[in-house]
Amino acid sequence: MTLRRIGADEPLWARAPHDLSGVTEIVEAVRAEGDAAVARFARRFGDRPPRRISPDEVASAANAADEQTRELIRRAAKRIRRFALAQRAALHDIAIATHGMEIGHRAIPLERAGIYVPGGRYPLPSTVLMCAIPARVAGVAVVVLCTPNASVQTLAAAHEAGVDACYEIGGPQAIAAMAFGTETVPKVDLIAGPGNAYVTEAKRQVYGVCGVDMPAGPSELVVIASAGARADLVAADLLAQAEHDPMARVMLLTDDAALAASVDANLQLQLANVSTADTARASLEQNGCCAILPLDRAVERANATAPEHLALHGTAAESLEPGLHSYGSLFVGALAAEAFSDYGIGPNHVLPTGGSARFTSGLSVLTFLKMRTYLRSGTRLDPEIIHDTAAFARVEGLTAHAEAAFQRGFEPQFTNS
Repeated sequence: MTLRRIGADEPLWARAPHDLSGVTEIVEAVRAEGDAAVARFARRFGDRPPRRISPDEVASAANAADEQTRELIRRAAKRIRRFALAQRAALHDIAIATHGMEIGHRAIPLERAGIYVPGGRYPLPSTVLMCAIPARVAGVAVVVLCTPNASVQTLAAAHEAGVDACYEIGGPQAIAAMAFGTETVPKVDLIAGPGNAYVTEAKRQVYGVCGVDMPAGPSELVVIASAGARADLVAADLLAQAEHDPMARVMLLTDDAALAASVDANLQLQLANVSTADTARASLEQNGCCAILPLDRAVERANATAPEHLALHGTAAESLEPGLHSYGSLFVGALAAEAFSDYGIGPNHVLPTGGSARFTSGLSVLTFLKMRTYLRSGTRLDPEIIHDTAAFARVEGLTAHAEAAFQRGFEPQFTNS
């Protein structure tokens, strides 16, 4: 297994081709017809019939999962919740006295959040925890979950996370159902969670009707490894990302050609020991690459790529952290496996892809909060703010604004009778 060698300035991963033209039909049909359209598209795509999963069934699933799985879910939930609580505690309301008034902001939770969890190749109970727990910690009143082919593990995680309602609905029709509301599925304020290209396109189309967390695409990992890094651990991280999907994208940036060759050899050895070898090999062959370049160029390349996951292996690579600013989540040091974050050490695994880490963040408690500013009047205003506001309004030709400010400096001239 040899990662494709690319030049320091060679383009990276090509955008995966998808015909997304049918998504609009689905979204508009669900908007117009509600549950009937959801059921029709489930039949068309061979999904299970859409339904609300009863609270009793969700609770039963929590008991039906084997004890080891239940304990794994509980421990992961505890760690994710602890991190989410720390995030929430770090965000404070503020109040500032100024010019005879008080100004400030308050963080207010959304009323309803929709969570989408894929249910195709593998069950994803970890994603339920990653999405629902931050919403709950933020204070969201109602959390609903849509997932196709609901597994016992997924429902057990929903029970642990305190999801209010679960629906066995998948694909773009699930996104549209949560965005517009149907006879069965409530309309939500924001939809969060990963999905394939069709789910992502549906989220793009409903944005504005409701909020969405971020654009999503194939999973990504860039590893910057300096001379002296452990090739076996670099290979293990690349392989762990590659097994997600044949479209997953991995890249090695290193200043050491010998290390790159050793990583290739370790990939070949480790592929023989994983059950997902066919998927991982397809990913590595189609979307795996390696650039040998100076470390300062590696920083430039990583920042320009803005990958979902960025890992630093080797002492020299670890020292690059201050210059790196565009990534979904960062993993510093040989022991900081990206897999730890995937399965609940605390930080979220729902992260921006496709370069969107340049301008957006991963899922967190903040995703489910609205920052609202306010101005509260006092008993006597500072004349300066009246003067400056009126003057600025006149500069812009808005004389009613100027009068609205100016009149605050006088006793009322008219009263209700």
